[in-house]
Amino acid sequence: MKVLEIKHVHKVYNSSEVKVHAVNDISLDFEKGEFAAIVGPSGSGKTTLLNMIGGLDTPTEGEILVDNTNLAGLKSSGLIDFRMRNIGFVFQSYNLIPVLTAKENVEFIMNLQKWSKKDRDERTLELLKAVGLEDRINSRPSKLSGGQQQRVAVARALASKPKFVLADEPTANLDSKSTETLLDIMEELNREEGITFIFSTHDARVVKKARRVITVEDGKVISDEHKN
Repeated sequence: MKVLEIKHVHKVYNSSEVKVHAVNDISLDFEKGEFAAIVGPSGSGKTTLLNMIGGLDTPTEGEILVDNTNLAGLKSSGLIDFRMRNIGFVFQSYNLIPVLTAKENVEFIMNLQKWSKKDRDERTLELLKAVGLEDRINSRPSKLSGGQQQRVAVARALASKPKFVLADEPTANLDSKSTETLLDIMEELNREEGITFIFSTHDARVVKKARRVITVEDGKVISDEHKN
C-alpha cells in the first residue's frame, strides 16, 4: 500500500537572476513499512526534498500525494492540520519543548488532536517503554542526554500513529553508542508498528540499516536501491 507518491517534483530558487534547480523532476513512491534513506552530498537537494515531503516547503511544480491528498494544494491552516495527523518529524536538533517533561513532550500532539487522557497516557507510556525511557518519564530535556532526547523525539513522532516519519539527520549530534541504540529502536518500531521511516542522512550507519537507499545528486535521483 502506497503511503506517499512524489510525482515530477521540481523546486526552483531564483537568486540574483540565476535559477537554481534544487530538486529537478523527482518521482518516487513509498510503501507502508519502508525503512528508507535519502543520501547525497551537501547541496544535492535531499533536505529540500524532505522538507517538501513534510509540507514544510512547497514544490515549484509537481505533486506530493499522501492518501491521495496533494500537499501543494492545501491552504496553510489545512496543511498544518493534515501534517499533524499524518506525518511525524525527527529533527537533528531534537526540538523538544524545554519546559515540558518527556511524557508531556510525547503527548503534545495527542493533546492537540484531543485524545482522551486515558488514551494519551497509555500511548505515551507504551512509546517511552519502547524507547527505553519509562524511568525518565518526568524528566525535562535538560536532564536528559542527547541520545535520550532524540529517543523522546522518536516517541513523539510516533505518538499519533502517523502515515510516515521523516527523520532529517537524526544521528548527526549523537555518539556512536547512542546512534546504534537509536537506530535499533527505530528499526524495531518500524517493524512492530509498520510505520514508514524516511531518513535524510550522511551517516553510513543509517545507510547500512536502511532497506532502501535513494541517492540524490544535483537535484535528481541517480539510484534507488532496494536491499533484501
